[in-house]
Amino acid sequence: MCGIVGAVSTRNIVPILIEGLKRLEYRGYDSCGVAVHQDGELRRARSTSRVAELEANVGRDGIAATTGIAHTRWATHGAPLVHNAHPHFSAGPGADGPGRIALVHNGIIENHDELRAELQQRGYVFASQTDTEVIAHLVHRYYEGDLLEAVQRALPRLRGAYAIAVFCRDEPHRVVGARQGSPLVLGVGEGENFVASDAMALAGVTERIVYLEEGDVVDLQLGRVWISAADEQGRYRAVEREVRTVAAYSGAAELGPYRHYMQKEIFEQPKAIADTLDAVPGISPELFGDGAYRIFKEVDRVLILACGTSYYAGSTARYWLESVAGIPTTVEIASEYRYRDSVPDPRTLVVTISQSGETADTLAALKHARSLGMKHTLTICNVATSAMVRECELAYVTRAGVEIGVASTKAFTTQLVALYLLTLALAQVKGRLTDEQEAAELKALRHLPLALQAVLALEPQVIAWSEDFSRKENALFLGRGLHYPIALEGALKLKEISYIHAEAYPAGELKHGPLALVTEQMPVVTVAPNDALLEKLKSNMQEVRARAGQLYVFADADSHIASDTGVHVIRMPEHYGRLSPILHVVPLQLLAYHAACARGTDVDKPRNLAKSVTVE
Repeated sequence: MCGIVGAVSTRNIVPILIEGLKRLEYRGYDSCGVAVHQDGELRRARSTSRVAELEANVGRDGIAATTGIAHTRWATHGAPLVHNAHPHFSAGPGADGPGRIALVHNGIIENHDELRAELQQRGYVFASQTDTEVIAHLVHRYYEGDLLEAVQRALPRLRGAYAIAVFCRDEPHRVVGARQGSPLVLGVGEGENFVASDAMALAGVTERIVYLEEGDVVDLQLGRVWISAADEQGRYRAVEREVRTVAAYSGAAELGPYRHYMQKEIFEQPKAIADTLDAVPGISPELFGDGAYRIFKEVDRVLILACGTSYYAGSTARYWLESVAGIPTTVEIASEYRYRDSVPDPRTLVVTISQSGETADTLAALKHARSLGMKHTLTICNVATSAMVRECELAYVTRAGVEIGVASTKAFTTQLVALYLLTLALAQVKGRLTDEQEAAELKALRHLPLALQAVLALEPQVIAWSEDFSRKENALFLGRGLHYPIALEGALKLKEISYIHAEAYPAGELKHGPLALVTEQMPVVTVAPNDALLEKLKSNMQEVRARAGQLYVFADADSHIASDTGVHVIRMPEHYGRLSPILHVVPLQLLAYHAACARGTDVDKPRNLAKSVTVE
């Protein structure tokens, strides 16, 4: 989602700020801006276009400085217009001249209305509709010559989530940052220091990273950094945080020969899965961390909390966990779970799934589950240094690598692999996995990369279908059992990046309502593995054909589904049993990608969406 970069140095930091924003573009944004301390004043450039235009504006205006902050904004409060773009300035009550305080913010301030009313009564003039401008004015109100003190006095007034970076006209070479519910990292340099919402923004600048914890406030100056946090009485005390060496991500972010990052990431899935399995010599609870065996012995239920694509990964895993491990499993949409009355069970393993490990709704749901007495927690995550990994007892870190495209692909399939390993580990602890079964399961898992290569070879056939899809405005996706969540994921991918309205249903539900939508103009994508439900699925397909619907079927080679008038078939290379969802989702990703290309949409940065959803 929104991105923050800030710097204090003796060199011109504007190129560093701009490059940092470019590295954060993948997160999704609709405006961007930079503010600096130049010639004793605050200067600012903002744009509702891409960072490249902001860079041109900065060059044209001659903006250069040794202290500054920059931001990419995903609109929440206020439309994506220039006056709502960050950084925001505060010049004081009744003032409309040069600013004194400059601030950028990720997150949402829930009590911004009451704070706005209070500040307006004190004479502060608001130039935007954002909740962020409230923080800038609030810091100004408390400023009495010490920026750190002003920020520390302002923060207790805020309700909600935030990561901020702020500097003051009166204090050159100083930036203050703070976080609560939204990620922020400190980059430690030689005679210079940095702050960012993601370590990736600082690649090539410094590899010495501090991951700030909840409630931390950091004071960046040229030769020092000082981190503080409030105690139980609200008094700020100095705290120590580990400085980690984090290798630059620059190589992983290169596009190479591919047209878009999404296409690159689809084709990286065989390697991503191989890398994720690389450290798995055998099935063992300790794959998920020290003490996992004891915890797995204590639990007899699983609760999965996730959002979006990760929720569909969890929904797939429910079938595995119940049929293989014999463990009752509930899958909850994280943004809903914390707001409903549920029945907690202390013998539950709470599993969170998140690509970034910073998803605000999932983190909040995790804390809610723990507050109900469910202390056993595990996360499936792609970022080892994320808040989710730090918050959970146990973790399995997938090795998908950096995923730039907003629509998740390789993160999803590696999540499925990790969830299957979890299923097998729990089955082993519960006495439901023999040595012979373990060997067979490991063999099948290790064959996955090769099997995926064969699926990717189907791309030319999928491209041919995509031309038909690009002219449609609606589509249905059908699946049964284990493949129903895969149909949901396929529909999500299509609507995310091509803007074709798509819905998915369990095929058996077709006659209970969705069949009313089927006409010859309605493409119906069907996931048709050769499993126990295939004959039932064929009957559902006949229901579509009887209404002149157009079937597009991804069928296993031995499923005996033939192409015919109104029935288009792409044959999968092989049936893969319980791991079939990992193969069947890949052509659905390709279909969405090539349909979007045919429609000319911005595949990697679809409108209104963000990669890392760090606000509720």
